[in-house]
Amino acid sequence: MKVRKSLRSLKNKPGSQVVRRHGKTFVINKKNPKFKARQG
Repeated sequence: MKVRKSLRSLKNKPGSQVVRRHGKTFVINKKNPKFKARQG
């Protein structure tokens, strides 16, 4: 899955995962819900 650089920095945080929903790419973090991002 191609992820833009802006999401890549969030992806490296502990506990974060990259999820695809409805054709959009999300970064969600259960441990620290402050880190959220959406692309597409």
